[in-house]
Amino acid sequence: MTDTEFAREVLAGLRQKQKALSPKWLYDQRGSELFEEITAVPEYYPTRTEDGIFDEALPDLAERFSGAAVAEFGSGSSRKSVRLIEAISPSVYVPIDIAAAFLEEAADGLRTRFLALEVVPQAADFTKATTLPSAFSEASSRLGFFPGSTIGNFDTGGAEDFLRESLKTLGTGAAFLVGADLVKDESVLRAAYDDAGGVTAAFNLNLLTRINRELGADFDLMHFRHEARWNAQRERIEMHLVSALPQTVTVAGEEIAFAEGETIHTENSHKYTVDGFEALAGRAGWRLDRMWTDEKDWFGVFLLTS
Repeated sequence: MTDTEFAREVLAGLRQKQKALSPKWLYDQRGSELFEEITAVPEYYPTRTEDGIFDEALPDLAERFSGAAVAEFGSGSSRKSVRLIEAISPSVYVPIDIAAAFLEEAADGLRTRFLALEVVPQAADFTKATTLPSAFSEASSRLGFFPGSTIGNFDTGGAEDFLRESLKTLGTGAAFLVGADLVKDESVLRAAYDDAGGVTAAFNLNLLTRINRELGADFDLMHFRHEARWNAQRERIEMHLVSALPQTVTVAGEEIAFAEGETIHTENSHKYTVDGFEALAGRAGWRLDRMWTDEKDWFGVFLLTS
């Protein structure tokens, strides 16, 4: 039970002074489903704002990348890919995601919808360099796709590493279309990550359910609550699971003590300025080719080239 990557990372994270777990582990089958629900809640502006930006961007992208091979990082349900697929009619679509069952289900849906499209799902940790199928790597035009604001889940060094690894995955000469959330009023941010309906809370708490199921842990979800915090110094929203009382939890046979109010830091969502994102991409070997935003400058879609 303790010889899996999940077990090793969970135990290592819970042994830290500030307990912390990687956000990638939030996305098991149920977590992926809950995140799709989050994108539809009224407070969660990134998805609908990005959709509006694509109304403007897609005609330009279609002209430039018609017939290109497309690889989507952290594809989830591939819902956002549908509009891109319709616009550019890619030669092949490669969704990459860590949740294998959810990935295959989404791929089957796309095959049904786009009968002529070659869909080659790849179950992998998209944060690391991955060898893509030859149908992608040998294409003359290659486009990576990373919509949403997932890049904000990395710290600055991690985001730079991811962009560098994505360049290795996509190959020199490829382009990369990346969504990134921009700095804005704190009240808007807090509401987006702690919706009134409790969907984000359920998403965060589901990580404990997963640990219970896969690592034989005994977390009592009634003794933890979700909390979203704005860290102004680091320009990021932080998601935490807060212990409601002093308690000891057993995980994979190891006892983990919690003080009242102690937290597990489960996710960051960094917010960017345009100049800051361009500098980040540049350090990883990418060049900012073009950027689209909305009328409020709440969200950015960045086209990077190598």
